[in-house]
Amino acid sequence: MSLNRNLKSGPKWTLITTAGFVVLIELGALALGSPAQAQAQPVEQPRREFGLSKAASASGNAAKAEQPDGIVVGRVIDPMGKGVPGADVVLMRDRESVLDEVPSDDDGRFTFVHVSPGSLQLRIIAEGFATAEIPGTMVPGENCVFPEVKLLLTTQITEIRVSPPPDEIAQEQFKDEITQRVFGIVPNFYVSYAVDAAPLTPKQKFHLALKASTDPVTISAVSIVAGVNQASDRFSGYGQGAQGYAKRYGASYANFTSGLFIGGAVLPSLLKQDPRYFYKGTGTTRSRLLYAISHTVITKGDNQRWQPNYSSVLGDLAAGGLSNLYIPERDHHGAKLTFQNAGIAMGTSALINVLQEFVLRKITSKRE
Repeated sequence: MSLNRNLKSGPKWTLITTAGFVVLIELGALALGSPAQAQAQPVEQPRREFGLSKAASASGNAAKAEQPDGIVVGRVIDPMGKGVPGADVVLMRDRESVLDEVPSDDDGRFTFVHVSPGSLQLRIIAEGFATAEIPGTMVPGENCVFPEVKLLLTTQITEIRVSPPPDEIAQEQFKDEITQRVFGIVPNFYVSYAVDAAPLTPKQKFHLALKASTDPVTISAVSIVAGVNQASDRFSGYGQGAQGYAKRYGASYANFTSGLFIGGAVLPSLLKQDPRYFYKGTGTTRSRLLYAISHTVITKGDNQRWQPNYSSVLGDLAAGGLSNLYIPERDHHGAKLTFQNAGIAMGTSALINVLQEFVLRKITSKRE
């Protein structure tokens, strides 16, 4: 009985003992720390963390790649609120990066498709309107709707110069010229101080010659010249006394007026030349002196271009030739007298021009 009891209990004890031993071994390993487990633990954990990190990165890239493109829409209107058709609408990422370009439709609307998210900018150009630039942003997963873009009309500056016809300008300048007098007394009609003097009409040229030849100061000056010729017995064929003085006066006046009308009105009208002296007033003394002297043989045409002064030269020659008709026969010298008188007239004109350029301008005033 005891043997059987022992046999029956032996294996059971052995099993319990073996199980307890195993448990004890495991508990001891946990208490003391197994080298194998100590080495496996730190390797296994980073692997799990690395796997999570890679998974998170992959999911982020996938999410980013899955962001859809959107649509950009808007409308262009004028100051009255009406759509502007045909406006050039440019979609840009920035001022230098153009994404697309479309025209607005008949109602001023525009559409851009397949636009990726990010900051945007519109530039709208339309004829007659100021260029407009509008910023915007395309949000991922949404469309971008620009508010109505109101274009402003461009500011146009139109300069309109209203000037009277050349004949009216010439008439106004002419009115000033016939009031010009040295010391307020001596006529100084044949000079223009205007920067851009308008050409005289034929009527004005004759009017100027008539006014200069009939001015009281002119008549007085001719009487003095006749008196000097009388005193020096020039043109002795006229004799002395009142009759001789009257002949000398008539000859001097005829010589003056013939030269004035032929060289200052008739020929300038036919040849379209201006008989006046045009004051320079600037430059060196030498340049102004040469200008004044050359003006005797050079003048402005009615076309405002410089040209040979045929009118003045031929006028002096014509006046010298006519003088042979009323000079006493004994004082006739033919062509010699003609050229002599013409030369004197030209020299006198050159001297007057020099005085005009350097002296007379300062002492000339207008007398109404």
